[in-house]
Amino acid sequence: MLFKAIEFATHAHSGQYRKGTKIPYIIHPLRVAKILIELDCAEPLVIAGVLHDTVEDTDTTLEDIRENFGDEVATLVQGMTEPDKQWSWERRKAHTLTLLRDAPMDLLLIACADKLDNIRTIREGYAKVGDAIWARFKRSREKQTWYYTALTEVFAQRMESEPGTTLFKTFVFEVQQVFGD
Repeated sequence: MLFKAIEFATHAHSGQYRKGTKIPYIIHPLRVAKILIELDCAEPLVIAGVLHDTVEDTDTTLEDIRENFGDEVATLVQGMTEPDKQWSWERRKAHTLTLLRDAPMDLLLIACADKLDNIRTIREGYAKVGDAIWARFKRSREKQTWYYTALTEVFAQRMESEPGTTLFKTFVFEVQQVFGD
């Protein structure tokens, strides 16, 4: 089923690239899946990690996910999908923070793996292009600092056992590397 999800996501994200790069977008969900696999997460979580952006960023529907991968994966993907792309960046990020404060642990693990890969990508880009990295985003470094700091606070409140504790510590380390203490 995992390989089916990889093929599905590869097809769905075909032609997409990471912001401001020539890196095929599919690398991101694969890296999210790798993080979850390394934490020994259950296969439905890993599959949802591979598929987490398909509904939000492609023509894929939740019904497509449900038909191909079942209710559990569809529910996790739905939890990772922003409700309205027309909302402002601030409103979408505030919604994510609110959702994560009460989200089931499985969803929290996928979200943290997603944000961990995002912050690692920012760190890697910063090492190559310096402050020009911030031009890739809809909001400034200051806004990104606010969002990632708020995420660390949410994860700190929620991550009380493994594999979340290890994942959270890794996330905090990466955020500190990019934004400082």
